[in-house]
Amino acid sequence: MFYIKMFTQYMGQYMKTRLQYRTDLVVEFLSDLLFQAVNLVFILVVFGHTQLLAGWSREEIIFIYGFFLVPYAIFSAFFNIWDFNDRYIIKGEMDRILTRPIHSLFQVILERMELESLFGMITGVSIMIYAGIRLDLTLSWYDPILFLLMVIGGALVYGGIFVMLASIGFYSDAKTAIMPMMYNIGNYGRYPVDIYNGVIRFVLTWILPFAFVGVYPSAYFLGREEWYGYAFLTPVIGVAFFLIAIFVWNQGVKQYRGAGN
Repeated sequence: MFYIKMFTQYMGQYMKTRLQYRTDLVVEFLSDLLFQAVNLVFILVVFGHTQLLAGWSREEIIFIYGFFLVPYAIFSAFFNIWDFNDRYIIKGEMDRILTRPIHSLFQVILERMELESLFGMITGVSIMIYAGIRLDLTLSWYDPILFLLMVIGGALVYGGIFVMLASIGFYSDAKTAIMPMMYNIGNYGRYPVDIYNGVIRFVLTWILPFAFVGVYPSAYFLGREEWYGYAFLTPVIGVAFFLIAIFVWNQGVKQYRGAGN
């Protein structure tokens, strides 16, 4: 209950701050919408030259992209830790974090959250509805529950990977370019893994499981029975990776020696 109370209080203060500058909030929302539209246009351009991509139709690829946007929006809202090394390790703000009686990772998440990113969920669901209508998809009564579980699993996959990357800062205070590179690799999860070679497919499934953010869970709703096993593994993989990330983070905190000389 203490953590829930802290979470709601942080959210309240964040919204008060953001609503002081409504124009900036609207501009940021429109820029995110434009960025997502560009990615969608790219898919349409690709299918302007072919009818199928490794057996996947245009509407199926669009559906996968829409699904991907939902867990990605949650990740972007609560795991905005791409500058963790620079802000908390090099500049020493981790010292302040560790003086408070609350888990350090929870504090970092609260301080760096960007709730406006959640608007991406609306865009993603809208794209999924459009593609679903074109594909004439039908839903069972339990599908919304599975959708929620898979979305949470996908967000935890992303969160777990980037928390582990941020934890590198506890062992080395040197700036690295690994975060931007990993963001780019994460984009591969927007597309069916069978368009890649075996090595990339293995990496996107078991090493950096970004495929569990988009294509695998989407395959269930698209009726791709050959991928059902992977789809149902999505919540398990998400929880497993995030628990590993918390363990790595806690071990890293033990190695942290402060920002003194």
